[in-house]
Amino acid sequence: MPVSLGELAVRFGCELHGDPDALVDRVATLQDAVPGAVAFLANPKYRKHLPGTRASAVVLDAASLGHCQTHALVAANPYATYARIAQHLNPEPSFAGGRHPTAVVEPSTTVDPTAWIGPHCYVGAGSVIGPGAYLGPATVLFEGVSIGARSRCAARVTLCAHVRIGERCLLHPGVVIGADGFGHAPDTDGYVKVPQLGAVTVGDDVEIGANTTIDRGAIEDTVIEHGVKIDNQVQIGHNCRIGEHTVIAGCAGISGSVTIGKRCMIGGMVGFVGHLEVCDDVYLTGKTMVTGSITKPGLYSGQLPFDEARRFRRNSARFQKLDELAQRVARLERAGRKNDEPGPD
Repeated sequence: MPVSLGELAVRFGCELHGDPDALVDRVATLQDAVPGAVAFLANPKYRKHLPGTRASAVVLDAASLGHCQTHALVAANPYATYARIAQHLNPEPSFAGGRHPTAVVEPSTTVDPTAWIGPHCYVGAGSVIGPGAYLGPATVLFEGVSIGARSRCAARVTLCAHVRIGERCLLHPGVVIGADGFGHAPDTDGYVKVPQLGAVTVGDDVEIGANTTIDRGAIEDTVIEHGVKIDNQVQIGHNCRIGEHTVIAGCAGISGSVTIGKRCMIGGMVGFVGHLEVCDDVYLTGKTMVTGSITKPGLYSGQLPFDEARRFRRNSARFQKLDELAQRVARLERAGRKNDEPGPD
């Protein structure tokens, strides 16, 4: 449904430059926008596309306003403002409460009448489904699971025994929460499985990407705090704790008993060894390998950038000799200091 720019400016706290009665009904990129669309400019490197855009309006900051030749919505944070406008123009589809005829719901469950249980779902004994919750097709809840108000399981989500999901969460297809953690005690004739007796607690406003897995705790719960955003195909081991508003990009792997603080940003394919702690406000670039605790906020990296293949192989070979080179330098420095010592009178 079309919305006027004046309404958007008031609703989202923007400074409007242009016709308040102009209408938009979709979002688009600067390059591909057509009349009726609203675009955004957050990264200065895309400013070159601003003069030629066909968008009816652009969300941008004050520094870029002079380059805009169409209606503008000026915001302090253009990307976040654009995201809110996009949500407003593309609301979640509504649904009526109830259950599909193919759903199986055990008698001892508590299901709010405004919740929806979709086709081929299974809801185990003692589970609690809150107001406005949505279970998409083929979602499976083991016994004792709780799902808070207006949380959504898109499809094929599996929540194992006693997992607790907060309010307004979004779990994308294929998410598995609460499977056993990887616990095996070595013995003389193999391994003895360690029972995984904890669960997983997920806070409010958490989003978990497709095919991401979060293991249940061995004794205490694995905890995902409020506002955490997790990308696709992330593995979080047992007894981890992820702090509020931390963001984790795709294919990251977090070993068991890792504690990550609040407001951290974890790049793609970052790996963590087990039993370490990361403080608040840490930023890790892609493919970093975290082998020890981080106690100071900041930006950290731990990978070699790509290079022309022949030169990369040569440098890799030299890297193997780095310890030998460091020892040689240390010996030369010691010899130099000895030679600089004053002799006897």
